[in-house]
Amino acid sequence: MRAGDELPPLEIPITRTLIVAGAVASRDYQDVHHDAESARQKGSPDVFMNILTTNGLVGRYITDCLGERSVLRKVAIRLGAPNYPGDTMVLRGTVTSVEDDTAEVRVVGSNGLGNHVTGTVSVTVPRATAGGKAAP
Repeated sequence: MRAGDELPPLEIPITRTLIVAGAVASRDYQDVHHDAESARQKGSPDVFMNILTTNGLVGRYITDCLGERSVLRKVAIRLGAPNYPGDTMVLRGTVTSVEDDTAEVRVVGSNGLGNHVTGTVSVTVPRATAGGKAAP
């Protein structure tokens, strides 16, 4: 892994079930994440994904790309355009720096409205030895 390496994109269909399940799993019971009528009353066209679900999806993206032994050290994200049901979010990552076994990855997740999430993830990827086990 080197600075400038691009991770393969990951397309995530944004379903109503994903939005509601993510909110419930993260104990975020704000009505805008599960009740379409309440979301409309508050100015949104529909329910939308919460930041905790987005954070989990970003983490999953990084560990899926870099392997099951990778360890997230820091996730710093900012939300932009909402993720509404029926859209697709595409996550993309670029390695911006590598020091020893830790990399920093710039992540952008976009949907039909623009960038839903931008941020950086610091991740440790243990080096493998010839025997396939992590080096000390």
